[in-house]
Amino acid sequence: MERPPQVDFAQAPFLVIWETTQACDLSCTHCRASAQPQRHADELSTAEGKGLLEQAAAMGTPVFILSGGDPVKRPDLCTLIRHGKSLGLRVGTIPAATDRLSQDVVQQLKDAGLDQMAVSLDFPRAELHDAFRGVPGAFAKTMAAVEWAHACALPLQINTTLCGRSVPYFKEMVELVERLGIVFWEVFFLVPVGRGEALGGLRPEQCEELFEILYAVQKRAPFVLKVTEAPHYRRYVAQHEGNGGGGQRPGHTALPQLLQRSEGPGHTVGLAHRGVNAGNGFAFVSHTGEIFPSGFLPVLAGNVRTHGLADVYRNSPLFRTLRDPDALHGRCGRCEYRGICGGSRSRAYALTGNYLATDPWCGYQPSVAAGAS
Repeated sequence: MERPPQVDFAQAPFLVIWETTQACDLSCTHCRASAQPQRHADELSTAEGKGLLEQAAAMGTPVFILSGGDPVKRPDLCTLIRHGKSLGLRVGTIPAATDRLSQDVVQQLKDAGLDQMAVSLDFPRAELHDAFRGVPGAFAKTMAAVEWAHACALPLQINTTLCGRSVPYFKEMVELVERLGIVFWEVFFLVPVGRGEALGGLRPEQCEELFEILYAVQKRAPFVLKVTEAPHYRRYVAQHEGNGGGGQRPGHTALPQLLQRSEGPGHTVGLAHRGVNAGNGFAFVSHTGEIFPSGFLPVLAGNVRTHGLADVYRNSPLFRTLRDPDALHGRCGRCEYRGICGGSRSRAYALTGNYLATDPWCGYQPSVAAGAS
């Protein structure tokens, strides 16, 4: 498998996620989509989905994720995977841990050419994870899916949500994840949207404590570690790797090499050469074709049924503004790390109503040299 190219974020996202459906049989307490059992009548069709994959490939996007809800709810999931692979895309999907997920299904995903399968694991204990996911047996099903993926040599990713409720168990979670033989761990810092509004958030000082744990894992682990919706982790790593802002043009601190790992074990999917943020190296398409900078930043920029994905990504005022670190407000706008961080635009919008505001979960005070007061 070839390494992903160095994508020009002004021209194409490194990653596109398509929410293939909102249908899901889980009732997760943090669900962005407020998923429900039945598929929506106006979901993108198979033909429209293939067209979306073609648009992403044509604009130069290397990685495409078929997400949900539960993408296994779509009978054409393997058809879509095969089409994406025929276009040269690296394709991943995230099946839900329900009765629909079986060893046969995992084998079918492998046979279709899937590059990487992700499963969600939020707590290291069954009773806690099942309560979080809203269905008894979700933990056991996830552990079974881990074994099924290994049995058919399908590269496995773990997705973990961090919120106030899960912080006390995070060190235990690290110990579990490091035993699972994965190629990729994505740690998502909660954005309080959808059902997630009812969950506890994190204080800035808690984020720093979690960053310390994650940094240690990233330095020793054989798998790729990606921190999502906490871009200030990049600032933390830059500080500890000696990539401080001093002596550099304000806002243009270099992204540490530790955060640019282009491949995982066995030439699996790696990280972008730049930090990915909402609208900046990333685009999200809803089950009905709406184009957003992120699934957690519900500011509409267009619809693939009436707009080209490339045109929206490259030219819409929303996306162009999100790619300009000098457009940021408050401490984020003054920060010497804004070029590699930029704060969570999704969380800023969720908690302040302004997607350019300071990320409320970051307590870093910009240096005097960067113009902070």
